Amino acid sequence: MNKTPVEAEQANLTSYLLGFGGSIVLTLGAFWLAQNEMSGKIALSRKVLLPTLGALAAVQAITQLVLFLHLGSETRPRWKLVVFLFMLLVVGIIVIGSLWIMGHLNYHMTEHQTNTYLQSQDSL
Repeated sequence: MNKTPVEAEQANLTSYLLGFGGSIVLTLGAFWLAQNEMSGKIALSRKVLLPTLGALAAVQAITQLVLFLHLGSETRPRWKLVVFLFMLLVVGIIVIGSLWIMGHLNYHMTEHQTNTYLQSQDSL
């Protein structure tokens, strides 16, 4: 069953409005939680607060991927999904590789190299 161009446009508009509203609600919810925890109005431990904020962020990411980028709604083959997963792989390799390199550079510096570096930074 093919949609007419008007029906497809209305479906896209509905999807965008739902995504926008959902993103606003999730953003304000995370802001409210963090703001009230910081001001002391609610008392949450970090073991509860951080996973809750992480879950809100994950739900918002999924909302935006599905409702704005229409990930998963395309016909076969799912090229958008393949490209997205490849992008996640590349970003993961870059982030993990960068952290690994920075950690090893810092670890392998000798005391003399560290002191020389710190002295050169003092002159700035």
